[in-house]
Amino acid sequence: MKTIASIAAELDGYDPQALRASSVSDFLSRWVEPVAAQETADIFQALGRILSQDVISPISVPPHDNSAMDGYAFDGRQLSSHAEAQETLTLEVVGTALAGKAWQGTVGAGECLKIMTGAVLPPGLDTVVPQEFVTLQANAVSFPAKLLQPGDNRRKLGEDLMQGQPALRRGDCLTPAALGLLASLGIEQVQVWRKLRIAYFSTGDEILSLGERPREGAVYDSNRYTVFGLLSRLGCEYIDLGVVRDEPERLEEAFTTAALQADAIITSGGVSVGEADYTKLIMHKLGDVAFWKIAMRPGRPMAVGRIGNSILFGLPGNPVAVMVTFLAFVRPALLRMMGSTLQAPPLLKAHSMVPLRKKPGRTEYQRGSVSNAADGSLQVRAIGNQGSGVLSSMVHANGLIVLHHDQGNVAAGEEVDVMMFDGVI
Repeated sequence: MKTIASIAAELDGYDPQALRASSVSDFLSRWVEPVAAQETADIFQALGRILSQDVISPISVPPHDNSAMDGYAFDGRQLSSHAEAQETLTLEVVGTALAGKAWQGTVGAGECLKIMTGAVLPPGLDTVVPQEFVTLQANAVSFPAKLLQPGDNRRKLGEDLMQGQPALRRGDCLTPAALGLLASLGIEQVQVWRKLRIAYFSTGDEILSLGERPREGAVYDSNRYTVFGLLSRLGCEYIDLGVVRDEPERLEEAFTTAALQADAIITSGGVSVGEADYTKLIMHKLGDVAFWKIAMRPGRPMAVGRIGNSILFGLPGNPVAVMVTFLAFVRPALLRMMGSTLQAPPLLKAHSMVPLRKKPGRTEYQRGSVSNAADGSLQVRAIGNQGSGVLSSMVHANGLIVLHHDQGNVAAGEEVDVMMFDGVI
């Protein structure tokens, strides 16, 4: 893995004291590498895992031409002359084809076959008229020929997947739909990248763990629990090292223990410039670490580096800043480590319902409530107190309004980018 200095040398305008958010993302995409180990996962344990190999379809789906409708199957060439004359086409019904069993027989000119959805289309039949379009008289059906084109309501062999072709690609996330796709191919097990192991802890003498009695000047730790939730949503294995006091021996022990067990270490607190604690000193002592001032709000201070074989992410101490820096930078980096080809969540466009104040020169992530406008488009309004310590506004928001580095004030009705929480946190 490259050093921080070598990656920084590749970036235009790299300045650790005034770093654009986009530069942070660029740096991490160049620096972080996928974990190499693979394992076999049963389909019931594969949800959310990342494929380490292409899945090649062992069969074609569907395995034969079949009907997409309950109706009547016939040779579509019979439509042409009748449709041009705007005539009704009448066909004699010569049998019934059920799903799961191929019909034995032949269907000639002027004839059709009653057929159920999913039933195999016999050779020579390529069109199905839905049963609601026909008039049934004795043993024949009639319908306006102009309603159909040859080939209508037919599912072709292999139109979903063709035997021997990739069904899923290396780096794909196994979503519920992907599990269904695997099952449709008769595949019970797949090769995936192993789960990441992430160690995390909070730092500071003022931090209380749950169960401790309140004391003056102290606050209960929320960061470990939001980090736990964020890591759980990613499907990572996590190692909670609790709260580590601002004592050199304890900090060094925590970092050393974490580095021996985990692929990545996440800390909160102790990375601000000028803080009178030992966290930064121990980080420097044990590894290759850089401390950044990012031109963003919330979440300006951040540390990245490597201790042993573990990647380090030192996040700010304020609760909202922890979540925002995780979503903006850490989550995409961890997905890259997991081998995923999709790392950054897509940004959607929404119309701001209210004016937003913003100075050019930094990226802002404002908590927002996204909803549907009367015309069906997305609209968003800033919600709650935007202070970096106000966690309740994150609870009531359903996304972040992303105001980019060079962007200024936003007028009501103007489009902005939003990062939705659904599927992310």
